Amino acid sequence: MVATRSTPSSAPALGRMTIETLTETRSRLEAVASSGRLDMKEVEALDTAGAWAILQAKKRAEAEGRPFEIVNLTEAHRHLLATVAEAMPEPEPRRRTVPGRPGDGLAQLGREVTEGLSGSLGSVAFLGQVVAHLGGLLIHPRRLRLTPLVHHMQEAGWNAVPIVSLMGFLIGIVLAFQGSTQLKSFGAEVYVVDLVAISILRELGILLTAIIVAGRSASAFTAAIGSMKMREEIDAMRVLGLDPIDRLVLPRLLALVILLPALGFIASLAGLVGGGLMAWIDLGITPGMFRTQLLADTDVSHAIIGLVKAPFFAVIIAVIGCHQGMQVSGNAESLGQHTSRSVVQAIFLVIVVDALFSIFFAVWGL
Repeated sequence: MVATRSTPSSAPALGRMTIETLTETRSRLEAVASSGRLDMKEVEALDTAGAWAILQAKKRAEAEGRPFEIVNLTEAHRHLLATVAEAMPEPEPRRRTVPGRPGDGLAQLGREVTEGLSGSLGSVAFLGQVVAHLGGLLIHPRRLRLTPLVHHMQEAGWNAVPIVSLMGFLIGIVLAFQGSTQLKSFGAEVYVVDLVAISILRELGILLTAIIVAGRSASAFTAAIGSMKMREEIDAMRVLGLDPIDRLVLPRLLALVILLPALGFIASLAGLVGGGLMAWIDLGITPGMFRTQLLADTDVSHAIIGLVKAPFFAVIIAVIGCHQGMQVSGNAESLGQHTSRSVVQAIFLVIVVDALFSIFFAVWGL
């Protein structure tokens, strides 16, 4: 409570108590606090910085159990102190925990599970919005903007060809080398062709391509949309009557859906080249023998099964990346957190969906 009675023994607070004299004001208040009374009679000027310093000194004194009275207040000073006191945030209570208490880990696990479920529900809701907009796009195809679509096909698709090709080539070399090491002991070196072909065409080619695209494009989508969110450009789009999903999300989604199968196919071809090269060097299987064995024992269905997964992986990567970008708040720390989160979630879901596809194809004998 702010007191207004005058006490002759109170220590005077002279001069200006403003932002320009804030350091002197705080030193003066420390000296006055020992008496427990602050006399405002001869204060020449007081602004919000001076009022904040007075209230802080009063809180410190009360926290230490010492009295602190403010006397000889004018009506203007009383109003300013009351306004600053209302605007000051309440300190958050510090929750003291006992180290090693069994409930702490369980509570933390509960909070993480709750946050994960909330984020998952948000992603599902965002996916529903995207599907609804895709339906509207099918009804009104003129709403599709070709320039952003081509741009994102270039950025997220064709610019990833070198790294995807190199990855596939090296994976083919590794598979052929490791497979030949094991098959030599059984005299079945020729089956290294089947090992490389089926592994790459059916699983590794498209899976590793999706993981690379998730790390490359999901983070780029989150960073781009999150930066627009920080600069309030998305709010400006809504004010202008433009839908951010139509303008920002759908071009990225369709670009990945179109080009991820092509990237997976390129990675698979590079993997077969790498596997054939290593089989030639390590086992003496010539390119002609490799091609003959490949065509004889490897059905085209393996390649089709691998490429069927690509559109689903593309939807996961684009939706996760764009949704995390929409969740960014107005600071750089939030942008970094959501960018990292988008990559982790996209890679995790790609692997989970690939496992579900493997179980599905195994059950149906494909």
